[in-house]
Amino acid sequence: MNMKYDLKTLGQDIVYVKPVLTADLPDDLRAEIGDLQKVFAVHNTKGEQLALVADRNLAFHLARENHMRPVTVH
Repeated sequence: MNMKYDLKTLGQDIVYVKPVLTADLPDDLRAEIGDLQKVFAVHNTKGEQLALVADRNLAFHLARENHMRPVTVH
């Protein structure tokens, strides 16, 4: 079976979820986050940050609600 794929669009629905220590964030973001020690960043395949959320489950839920496929990055 031969199928044609548009390689330019392959993987565009993937987002990467990674933990981020709040201590590593800019001061203005740390002020908004409050007492959390760790948050989760959601990035597209180009490395652009799309979201910063309180926990991993929320990051995965957000990605799926927007028709994306989340993958954990360590």
